[in-house]
Amino acid sequence: MALRWVMTVSSTCSSQPHPAADAVVPKFPCSKTLHQSHRTFTFPLYSTNRLSLPGNTFSSTARISPFRCFASALTPQLKNTLDKVVTSNKVVLFMKGTKDFPQCGFSNTVVQILNSLNVTFETINILENELLRQALKEYSSWPTFPQLYIEGEFFGGCDITVEAYKNGQLQEQVEKAMCS
Repeated sequence: MALRWVMTVSSTCSSQPHPAADAVVPKFPCSKTLHQSHRTFTFPLYSTNRLSLPGNTFSSTARISPFRCFASALTPQLKNTLDKVVTSNKVVLFMKGTKDFPQCGFSNTVVQILNSLNVTFETINILENELLRQALKEYSSWPTFPQLYIEGEFFGGCDITVEAYKNGQLQEQVEKAMCS
């Protein structure tokens, strides 16, 4: 199970670059930036270095969140379950809410598109299980929701689905899936 330490430095002045941010963070061969726009950095597990911010590096409103340890949410058992779910249904939408009550505008958009194509599809509410939500991000290598799967393959999120709907590719893909 891969573990990693994460430290977040954020500031209300996010539109201004923080040139000294990289100088503050110790350099390790296996470190890499996760979310540069939010100033999130990855530290190796064996790191014992303490972080100290020089005097005027950040504004007075800068916050440093405590170190947190994350483990991979995608266990082999959960991966097998997800494999079964996406392969046992022709079209599956992992979304925030349900098809009858979407709790996100992007999820609602994809539901409306699938309904307009008269597609029979299953939905899974990712808000009901945080572990599932995190595991799906790893499973699909896609960080956002909704996530659409057609014939066991990840199709895309809202933007990709909208674009494919506009150019007719989604309808072709769905028709092909329904005929097989």
